Amino acid sequence: MSQFESVLFSIILLLSTLAIIPLFIRRQKLLIYVTFSLTGISSIFAVLGGLWTVSGRVNQSIILPIGLPDLPIHLRLDPLSGFFLTVIGLLSFFVSIYSIGYIKAFVGKRSVTHLVIFYCIFLMGMFSVVLSDDAFSFLISWEVMAAASYFLVMFEDERTENRRAGFLYLVVAHVGAIAILLSFGIMAGAATGFKGFSGYTFDAMRQTEFSVGWAAAAFLLAFFGFAAKAGVIPLHIWLPEAHPVAPSNVSALMSGVMLKTAIYGIIRVTFDLIGDFPWWWGAVVLIFGLITALMGILYAIMQQDIKRLLAYSSVENIGVILIGIGLAMIFTSFEMPLLSALALTAALYHTLNHAMFKGLLFMGAGAVLHATKERNMEKMGGLIHKMPWTAALFLVGCVSISALPPFNGFVSEWLTFQAFLLSPSLPSPLLNLLIPLGATLVALTAALAAACFVKAFGVTFLGHWRGHHSPHIHEVDWFMRSGMILTAISCLVLGVAPTLVINWIDVLPEQLIGDRIAASAGEFGWLWLTPIAHERASYSGPIVLIVVLAVLLLAYILLHVRKSAIHRAPLWDCGFEKVTNRMQYNATSFSMPIRRIFGFLFSIKEQVLKGGKGGTLHYHLKVRDRFWGWLYMPVADISFYVARKIGRLQQGRIQAYLIYSFITIIVLLVFFR
Repeated sequence: MSQFESVLFSIILLLSTLAIIPLFIRRQKLLIYVTFSLTGISSIFAVLGGLWTVSGRVNQSIILPIGLPDLPIHLRLDPLSGFFLTVIGLLSFFVSIYSIGYIKAFVGKRSVTHLVIFYCIFLMGMFSVVLSDDAFSFLISWEVMAAASYFLVMFEDERTENRRAGFLYLVVAHVGAIAILLSFGIMAGAATGFKGFSGYTFDAMRQTEFSVGWAAAAFLLAFFGFAAKAGVIPLHIWLPEAHPVAPSNVSALMSGVMLKTAIYGIIRVTFDLIGDFPWWWGAVVLIFGLITALMGILYAIMQQDIKRLLAYSSVENIGVILIGIGLAMIFTSFEMPLLSALALTAALYHTLNHAMFKGLLFMGAGAVLHATKERNMEKMGGLIHKMPWTAALFLVGCVSISALPPFNGFVSEWLTFQAFLLSPSLPSPLLNLLIPLGATLVALTAALAAACFVKAFGVTFLGHWRGHHSPHIHEVDWFMRSGMILTAISCLVLGVAPTLVINWIDVLPEQLIGDRIAASAGEFGWLWLTPIAHERASYSGPIVLIVVLAVLLLAYILLHVRKSAIHRAPLWDCGFEKVTNRMQYNATSFSMPIRRIFGFLFSIKEQVLKGGKGGTLHYHLKVRDRFWGWLYMPVADISFYVARKIGRLQQGRIQAYLIYSFITIIVLLVFFR
């Protein structure tokens, strides 16, 4: 079986899964076991095809004689599509295992049939996006992916927040899709001199030398369209609305890999289809990446809803990926291929890393929601005692996303820092100011991310239960645990053996940019990572892991072997005898110092209300995204105003509609004869 056959078999298996779903509609548990087992197998074949494609430097294309007349579907499997197939398939495999345990909780409460259907279609859409080699099949796959994810967000459609989030997501997704369509239209037209349709294939676009103006227009439209899907600020507004209300297995896929299809689109259009670009394109991507990273993590820190916190954190990590892509574009435009390869490798590595640790965190949040029926961290606490497996695995995700060694998040962010620190003086004064400032903002973002996930883990799992009622909380089943364990192991492996991964990835910058860093990165074997030269910087994940394990072992010996080493005493209550669990440090109090410093960036409303028989005080905090008021609310108000005015045309009388038709015909005859 070839690489292409492996990937196509994956898609065919998903289609076959859809075909057999009607056989199990009345047996919902069996439906869950069968379908998610098949989607897991399908994901494995996609991973194998992707791994094989990248390692074998394969470039294969096929043409399917289906679609519109004279517009057959072109598919291409190359290292770039193979890499993203691996990322999508790997997380999909873990999430499919997790889903068997997670979705069983809905059996008996509501039908899960349409969730399973759209889950399969969603995976097919993502696989097809990265395989498409023409504008027509790409946009069809893009819309299939968007529509399927919309219905997954709307799974619990009786809730108002789900319907609102689904509508907002669909609007932003289609605005972005229109921009992508226009970008492809410009490139396809320029490929044929605006005289035919043959330029719709990506091969035709690759072979075209675009004029400066048309290339800039195509890039800006494509970046806008893909940024809407990726959640780049200020187009991020749908993301913290849709992810919290979707089922957690869907949230893991949407945040972990669906956002990466937008990253794929940016890289494909910029480095592959257009190829030649000025430095200011990279500066645009870098600036939006810096703003997105910093604002995303600040928004995340302010949240009390654990899934909303994770959603905003995805915004931050998309910003980190864009920073790497922007640096790669800048260095490429100034003919610095080695630094460009380093920056692009950092971006691709963080793409893979974010898929793993964000998928793990959303699965962990889903386990908490599954056990407690609660998303508000203010009403949680002490879960480490009832859910030790989930707590430990969620902690792995927190350490990884906080860019702490020896887990994977550290490696990709460290490589991004190296791209900043190794940057020479550039001919542009703006860039010489922007790049050091960017390095500072990335450092600030990393520190804030660590603070954010100290809050997320500490408030959720440590201390005591803060809720008014004490529900029966239990650990999740082994299907859910297995999905999280495999993802956690991936986070560790990617952090401990980065040289092996970089050696596998390195074909991508070599093909897209013309240089690679594997020779210098693995100069001292798999034990040491030296991105450019060992005299400048080096890192050893295995040694860090050994040191961490040694410290943990020593701490255990010192504290637990001798029973007298640990002394237990009553809680110090500062002389106040009526201490309750509700008085613990919570999410709101944790973020207060940061809220005081960066509060001007948010719309903050604090209220202390007095109520109840005993005059109980109730504190209410509402932190709102200013982009709602600045950008989205005016658009919504204008849209409703225009809709009300146009609504007056609806007279309800046949005579008025005949007059409208007559006027339309006259206008068409006058202007289009």
